[in-house]
Formats: sequence, C-alpha cells, structure tokens
Amino acid sequence: MSLPLFPSAWMTDEHRMLQESAARYIADKWVPRAAEFRALGLMPPEVWREAAANGLLCVSTPEAYGGAGGDFGHEAAILLEQGKANISGWGGGLHAAIVAPYILHHGTEEQKRRWLPKMCTAEFISAIAMTEPGTGSDLQSVRTTARREGDEYVINGAKTFITNGQNANLVCVVCRTGDAGTGAKGISLVFVETDKAPGFRRGRHLDKVGMKAQDTSELFFDDVRVPAENLLGLKEGQGFFQLMQELPQERLIIAVSGIGAMERALEETLAYAKERKAFGKTVWDFQNTKFKLAEVQATVLATRAYVDACMSAHLKGELDAARAALAKAWVSEQQCKVMDECLQLFGGYGYMMEYPIAELYVDARVQRIYGGTNEIMKELASRFM
Repeated sequence: MSLPLFPSAWMTDEHRMLQESAARYIADKWVPRAAEFRALGLMPPEVWREAAANGLLCVSTPEAYGGAGGDFGHEAAILLEQGKANISGWGGGLHAAIVAPYILHHGTEEQKRRWLPKMCTAEFISAIAMTEPGTGSDLQSVRTTARREGDEYVINGAKTFITNGQNANLVCVVCRTGDAGTGAKGISLVFVETDKAPGFRRGRHLDKVGMKAQDTSELFFDDVRVPAENLLGLKEGQGFFQLMQELPQERLIIAVSGIGAMERALEETLAYAKERKAFGKTVWDFQNTKFKLAEVQATVLATRAYVDACMSAHLKGELDAARAALAKAWVSEQQCKVMDECLQLFGGYGYMMEYPIAELYVDARVQRIYGGTNEIMKELASRFM
C-alpha cells in the first residue's frame, strides 16, 4: 500500500463522513455498472435522480433552495472518491459546483427558487455551454447571440464539447447580447429550459479519446426563444464578470478530481507490481520499479499537499484566479506523468482497457485541455507575476 497522506487541514469530520459515504455508494451502485455507462456514453437521468435522493447532488447548495447546505469541501469529498473510482461519466460536479453557483451567486431570487430546487433533485440536469466550434478558451470571441425582442431573447448559435449535453434540460448559454465589437462587455449568460425551447437541438454525441462514459455533445440554437427573465442577473453584459468569478472553482474541481485519480493509479500499480512475476521474482523486486514508484509516491504527496492548500484558501475565499489557474495546470500535468509511469510498469497489460490503469491513462489527457488549456492557464497566471 502507498504511504499515508498528510492530514488535509480543510477536511472536517463531516467532510470525511461524506467522503466515506460517497465511496460506499459509488462502489455499490456505479462501479458495477461502469461498462454499461461507457457503452451508453452517459449515466442515465434515473442514475442522477437516485444519486440525488441519496445525498450526492448539490451538497453545497443552501437548504433554502433544496440542497444539503454544505460548502465546496463537501463537493470536493465526492469528487475525490469519483476520481479514485474513475467514474468519469458523473457530471454532477459541473452541475452542482459550477452551474448551481452561477445561479446562487448571480441570479435573482426568483431564478434561484425556479431552478435550484429542481437541480437538487435532478429534475433539471444542467450544462454550461461555453465552447464554440471556432472559439475555445477565448470567451470574449463567442459568436452565439441572444437578441432581445420584447419580453424574450432569441438565441442563435452553436456550441460544442458540452458536458452533460445529451442529458441536460437546463443549459446556461454564454451569449453575445452586445455588438461584436464590445468584447467582454457584450457577454451575457442566458438559461434555456430545453423542454420548452423550439429550435433547440442536440447534435452529435461526441466520441472522445477517453472519458467514454461522460456525456459530451454539440448543441444548436436556431431562433430559440426564452423569457427575458432567463437572463442571469438583472442586466445584460455581466456574463464575462460572472464567468471570471466562478472559473477558479471550476479549475479547482479539475485539480481535486486529478489527485483522486492519481491516488488510485498508485494503489493499482503497487498491487500489480507486488503480484506480477518476471524472471523468477516480482516486478516490485526490481530496483527500477521501487525507484519509479517512490518518485510517483512523492509526486502524489506533493500534489495532494498543493491541492489541500488550494482547498483551504478557497474555503476561506482566498483562492485567486492566478493560483487556481496554476493549480489546474500543474496538477493535470503531474496527473498525466503519473499515469504514464504507472502504465509502463504494467507492461502490455497496461495497454489493455480491462485494466483500470488504461482507462485512468486515457481519461487523464483531457485534464490539460478543458477548463482552459494549460497554456492559457500559464498565460493568465503570468499576468499577475
């Protein structure tokens, strides 16, 4: 077994209890169905509703709006266990720790009461539609438009790489409400309840290198009309500010899930190396194996300490955009290195998808891309240096 982690200063007894409960639930309910979820390319809505009924959804949403009333630490406790179990299909982190906070922190009281309770039960499954076919990390350049006509907005545009895209029936759309030359000042967030939105359609259910169980899709908006009160907040042009306020938590989510996956990879590789025989002795008996895994262990310990420091800062409201960006970039790079070292020690079996290390390896690669590419993260951080 690996060396014990240093205690996480941000974790309370309540966080630990939830982590243990989440681990049991995931092991009992989701791990046996992992192959099914991969074949479907998603975790069906009934799985979401069952998870919500068992206290694994919107745990940081206030009780007044149907949530459990916890903090981001409770979301992180679930994300850690999801990462360890390598259940890549669960988009609950995005739903509960990204979309719900947009509504909670920037929405009107009417919007909070209209959407959050249904998100807490998974009656609404949410997505956030940022990326476009020609626009990735440069959110100021989005071309999807929301034009005001009387008491409605008319939305036109296309989005891609949207997590929860096939399941989602509540989509937060990053739109341009101002003229093309207004840059960040012309960006707004408009919510679309897809069941009430003629002109909304889902495109391809995208086939990815990894994360086969995660629901990732194209979305199209062709003269989609929504009530004017679906604009997040009280006025147009606040979208870019709203995005910048919430993106540090999104990037921390990526780091938290990454360290969970790294811990799993180390445990799997240690167990395999101590059991697998080669040349009359176990793989573990070779000095190279011990040295490699000692290096991996050091990386895991250092990365967990970094993530724990970021968690402590974030829970006190002190994690700024620059340090969150570096956390996302550095942790995801260490994750990919760890997966590569661990897979190599499995030899040919590491390349077989029946072994967890293979799935951990391919799933890790996107961590350096989504949430803003690591190159953009470093560019962002350098502006504050």
